[in-house]
Amino acid sequence: MIDLHYWTTPNGHKVTIFLEEAGLPYKIFPVNIGKGEQFKREFLAIAPNNRIPAMVDHDPPGGGAPIAVFESGAMLLYLADKIGRFIAQDVRGRTDTLQWLFWQMGNLGPMSGQNNHFSNYTVDKYPYAIERYHNEVNRLYGVLDRRLADRAFVAGEYSIADMASYPWIAIHERQHQPIADFPNLKRWHDAIKARPAVERAYAKAKEINPNPPGIRTAEERAILFGQSAASVAAAVREAAR
Repeated sequence: MIDLHYWTTPNGHKVTIFLEEAGLPYKIFPVNIGKGEQFKREFLAIAPNNRIPAMVDHDPPGGGAPIAVFESGAMLLYLADKIGRFIAQDVRGRTDTLQWLFWQMGNLGPMSGQNNHFSNYTVDKYPYAIERYHNEVNRLYGVLDRRLADRAFVAGEYSIADMASYPWIAIHERQHQPIADFPNLKRWHDAIKARPAVERAYAKAKEINPNPPGIRTAEERAILFGQSAASVAAAVREAAR
């Protein structure tokens, strides 16, 4: 059994997609990041970066004590290696999958997050930041569109590279990116969206968080966007009361 500490964000969706595709037994423990639940000591024990998702595998490869994993990319890689699926087993295919997984973790995810933040969440609008991250996300969409010009999936067969990128492309409207401008990317997006496992993963998200807020309250903004080392330490103390 896998305990998945999760909230309904693109990074969270990556792991529910994998678990649904793999058919692995898991239990979701919601971590409402807008309420500061990511600062509870029991969550920090497995996710020291106070970010979701994180998990505990009670049946790790080789047996022994449970294994805790944080960071969505590390979780996908761990799970793929655990079951020997969704990552190529030869060195060239594995390398291809890993480089696109890392591309998502280092590029598509962070840049999309900043684009979403400055375009949709900031009270004061900063044109330079909005243009900067909008253009960078647009560039990354172009990178992925070119990659998909001659293949169905990012790294050959359907893999963790696709699972990592899809949730960030699925929010293309919030990213203010016209996906019709990227026909290869749109075809890929639509094919993954229609997969039964992906449909089940997103259905679970709606059960957990049926009305995700479009505009954060002042308190939520402070929790999500205003953290420093000192404020996190204070939040941890408060959560422990």
